[in-house]
Amino acid sequence: MRLDHVGIAVADLEAAQDRWAQLGYRPKAQGEVSTQGVRVAMLAAPGGGPQLELLAPTGPDTPVGRFLAKRGEGLHHLAFAVPDVAKALADLRSAGARLVDEAPRPGFGGHLVAFVHPSAFGGVLVELVQE
Repeated sequence: MRLDHVGIAVADLEAAQDRWAQLGYRPKAQGEVSTQGVRVAMLAAPGGGPQLELLAPTGPDTPVGRFLAKRGEGLHHLAFAVPDVAKALADLRSAGARLVDEAPRPGFGGHLVAFVHPSAFGGVLVELVQE
């Protein structure tokens, strides 16, 4: 398991990309996950390393829209690459972890993803991304 990306909730996707460009992050992919009501910009890290995933809501009544209303911009989740999301979920479930997703679902870029409830990792929302 390795850190794949850091998800950051933002109000303005373009302005956020400009901010992170000051640290050398460059756009890698951009799109929308309509099932989650979110616009996404994936930024490549300078010199390699974990990417940044900027998340802007398509409306206020979406998961990221509610997150922004409650907490404001900032860290949303840590995403870890795993070879098999379904197996990782089963392992976490058997260890007693509370899950957001009971089964993998399509995520940005066509990857299979699943989220683990923040209570399982000390208040940090964790995303599992199938490599």
